[in-house]
This record gives sequence, C-alpha cells and structure tokens, in this order.
Amino acid sequence: MGTGTGAAPGGRDPDRRRALLEAADAVIQREGPEASMAAIAAEAGVSKPILYRHFGAKSGLYRTLAERHSRVLTEAIRERMLAADEAPERVRGGIDTYLAMISENLNFYRFLMHRARAEDSATHSVMSTAMQTLGREIAELMAGGGSTDDRIRAQVWGHAIIGMVQNAGDWWLDHPEVPRESVVDALTELVLSGLPAAAFTP
Repeated sequence: MGTGTGAAPGGRDPDRRRALLEAADAVIQREGPEASMAAIAAEAGVSKPILYRHFGAKSGLYRTLAERHSRVLTEAIRERMLAADEAPERVRGGIDTYLAMISENLNFYRFLMHRARAEDSATHSVMSTAMQTLGREIAELMAGGGSTDDRIRAQVWGHAIIGMVQNAGDWWLDHPEVPRESVVDALTELVLSGLPAAAFTP
C-alpha cells in the first residue's frame, strides 16, 4: 500500500534497504500472514542475519512496513475526504477509500493487522497511532470552529467512526460475496443518520 523506504539506521545503504523492503512487499503480497523472514530474505537474495542487520530485528522490519503502508492509507483517505464539499460525499469517500485499499491489499492488511500487530508491540503502536490520527482528522473536519464541548463531542464521534468502519471492514473481508458498495452505503447511512450532517461541513 505504500512506496516509502523509511530512514536507514546506522548509515545502511538506502538502495539495499529499499530492495529489502520491496522483497518484503512481494512476499507478503503473495503469502499474506504466513510470510516468513526466511522467505523475505530469499526473495531479496540475502541471509536472514543481513535482513535483520538492516532493520535491527524482525520487529524493526515490521515497524518500517507498518509506518510506510499506514501513511499511504491515511493520506489517501484524507485526500478523498478533503476533495468533497458536502457531508455525504465526505463520509462516503472516506469509507470507500478505506475499504478499497484494504481489499486491494488484502494479504498485506492481514499481515500487518493480524500477525505483525499481534507479535510486536511497536507495530501495534504504529497501527493504532494511524487509526487515532484518522480519528483526530475526522474530528477536526466535524468540529470546524465550534466550542470546546463541540470539539470533545467531535473527538468521540471521529474515533467511534474509525472503530466502526475498521470492524465492519474486517467482517466484509471475510464476506467477499457482499459488494463493497453495499457496505459503503450501509456505513454511510449509519454515520449520517446518527450524526448531524452539519458536523462534516467545514
């Protein structure tokens, strides 16, 4: 879901680091949560110790992948929402972008959210921070120039929406027979019927 490389620690060769990340992408896209460090090293044509040397440890590779892919996801959702002028389009656009990206990158999503996040606390923190960032940004869109109480309510709404969409998205990934449009429609209706449309108008 992303193309960034992250900073190379300890003066490591950034080109080699980029190649290792591309190898990790290829293996994870192919194998999903079952992707192993041995398979990634083999894809890159290096040994596991060399792979670890560039990222510090397995957790370092996980964290780097989580950072760059979650950044692409949040930026895509932000751009789609900001491109719309009306509340329904903002809501629908954000939800649709999220669902489209996780379904188009299913193996990567499941690797990061279900394996790496469970195995490594730093990766869990990166993914949680990405979701919290989206919640704050949605809250800012809703709050506009409101009072302190309004901003608190907006924060509650923003983070609740993120949790709702994420959990509904996980359910949908296990039910590929359901059209994405149907899920987007249902979630958009739920959000707009439960929150004032004016909350999404800057």
